[in-house]
Amino acid sequence: MPTITEVLAHHDELIAIRRDIHAHPELAFSERRTSDLVAAKLAEFGCEVHRGLAGTGVIGTIRRGNTPAAIGLRADMDALPIRELNDFAHRSTEDGKMHACGHDGHTTMLLGAAKYLAATRNFDGTVHLIFQPAEEGGGGGRVMVEQGLFDKFPCDAIFALHNKPGIPVGQIAARPGPLLAASDRWDIHIHGRGTHAAHPHLGVDPFVIGAEIVLTLQTIVSRTLDPLDSAVVSVGFVNGGSAYNVIPDTLHIGGTARSFRPEVRDLIERRLGEIAHGAAALHNARAEVEYRRNYPPTVNHAAETQFAAGVAAEICGQDNVIRNVAPSMGGEDFSFMLNARPGAMLWLGNGPGEDGCLLHNARYDFNDEALPIGASFLARLAERFLEKRSV
Repeated sequence: MPTITEVLAHHDELIAIRRDIHAHPELAFSERRTSDLVAAKLAEFGCEVHRGLAGTGVIGTIRRGNTPAAIGLRADMDALPIRELNDFAHRSTEDGKMHACGHDGHTTMLLGAAKYLAATRNFDGTVHLIFQPAEEGGGGGRVMVEQGLFDKFPCDAIFALHNKPGIPVGQIAARPGPLLAASDRWDIHIHGRGTHAAHPHLGVDPFVIGAEIVLTLQTIVSRTLDPLDSAVVSVGFVNGGSAYNVIPDTLHIGGTARSFRPEVRDLIERRLGEIAHGAAALHNARAEVEYRRNYPPTVNHAAETQFAAGVAAEICGQDNVIRNVAPSMGGEDFSFMLNARPGAMLWLGNGPGEDGCLLHNARYDFNDEALPIGASFLARLAERFLEKRSV
């Protein structure tokens, strides 16, 4: 495997950085220690360092020559509010916080690429290394774009690499078009009339209404949506009541909806409201519905995806590049950057995902064997992109 020799020579250093970040996880917009570490490493490598976008965001810039061509490479830095169940030496030192999605690896790989690119500068143009906070629900990508990311750091294209359990280490997967779904959240508050549980006829039971709503929501996908479209409507929680013998006044149902096309997103929002209001009215109750559009779908641009897959083949070999991987119903706020600039997100093999080593799992850990592969890919991507733009 033609991993860049200079990157591979620093594999032990990358492992140490990655495990240090893993042991000190920080949640959205609170990545102060991580951003300090990133900024210090970038300065050590000889990069320009810019801080403050989205609070804890860090941008490292490497320039060579006078060509205006520029590429952006993005990594996310935040962790998840999960209590880690691993018992290895670099497990989380922060109870209730954990790098369960591999952002520690993403940050480290981009630092590895930065070290190589700053030392060699085998390109003509500008590389912007974007270390983003708050991907896990905070929308840090959106905030960076809104605060002028691409005005202050112009990029002809933007790329990101996300680890993927289930794909073998040594492989990279790509897909033009939708890669990840729109990620929305919704809440339904049912207002009934509480009463003694022994006398349900004297009240309006929000649990009965809620049960009807939960079941009927499943018909949005199964009976309203075109079978050729993909979508998910899932209930995440049902909260209400506090005693065995009391029917409460209210019930709160919350969940998520995932989709790829704007028309499907609109349909889900409309039907969710109709179902909730209709079920409540049937029982002389009232429903309040809030539908929040969170992350848009992550849609890769065709030309940039094809280009990145070609670079991946240089690092992994043609047979180890999956060029039309199946999309996922997961969500990503890199979507906001792709809505502002052409580019692509690719998936990096993290191994089989056995023994709970899956994303957002309390036993997850990034595979350190993937570090030089990802760092080499990002570095070579910058070189090849600027080489192409300067011709």
